[in-house]
Amino acid sequence: MTGANTIARSARDYDRIESAIRYIDTHQCTQPTLPQIAAHLGVSESHFQRLFSRWAGISPKRFLQFLTLEHTKRLLRNAASTLDTAHAAGLSSTSRLHELYIECEAITPGEYKDYGDGLDIRFDFHQSPFGECLVATTPRGLCALLFVGDTGRSGAVAALERNWRSARLTQDSTDTAHTVQQVFAPRADPQQPLYMLVKGTNFQIKVWEALLRVPRGRLVSYQDLSRHLGAPSAVRAVANAVARNPIHFLIPCHRVIRNMGEFGGYQGGTAKKKAIHAWEAAKIRSSRLKAAPTAT
Repeated sequence: MTGANTIARSARDYDRIESAIRYIDTHQCTQPTLPQIAAHLGVSESHFQRLFSRWAGISPKRFLQFLTLEHTKRLLRNAASTLDTAHAAGLSSTSRLHELYIECEAITPGEYKDYGDGLDIRFDFHQSPFGECLVATTPRGLCALLFVGDTGRSGAVAALERNWRSARLTQDSTDTAHTVQQVFAPRADPQQPLYMLVKGTNFQIKVWEALLRVPRGRLVSYQDLSRHLGAPSAVRAVANAVARNPIHFLIPCHRVIRNMGEFGGYQGGTAKKKAIHAWEAAKIRSSRLKAAPTAT
């Protein structure tokens, strides 16, 4: 295939993707099916599935879920009931709305609507290899790990309260002490998984997921992270999402630096950010030395 033909085919493919997105956006409240969207474009279901996934990076079903989720968030923020929200979004029942939020947000629609109303959060302060930190847990997992910075303990608690303003917060070290051991001394109980419960916008969660893919000991710039997400012009939005990371160390926002090589800001202070990176680099070097064969 010649270069001209390749460009022409890419242009046709993009026209179909744009038409599909407009159709899904316009009909999202009726929850269009894959066969309906493919029929609108005049292509087979399997071809459309491959085409859309290749261009968008997610399946048509997942894209519709994201649109539906954002639509229901606006309704819930405007005091709509979960039943009215489900019907307005084209979902057959509140149970489908519940499934959507659990799958995409890890919280229920009611918890999103009320910022954690009815959710029990246990928190306390603990020492870590990088100084004091606030750890907060729910029955579904760790929901906050914040290093105590210049604002002191009160600043860390205020950040927790802003994110879960209607939850029941109780200072209790029983659960949080065990979680600290899992985070900073994982060999203590290697068989027990550590679950995290995070709450944010779809874009913020995409940024946090991208952070999880940055290898230990490596540094990336905000620009690199933006390009990786397919949004090279959204550097400021990416930086804001990194700054709002609720679970430090595990979601490694300390691995992001400015484009000129500067470490930039960090909730616990720039010195702490450098210390964590140096600690990770030392761990990697130590592992390599142990793995290296010794001369006989």
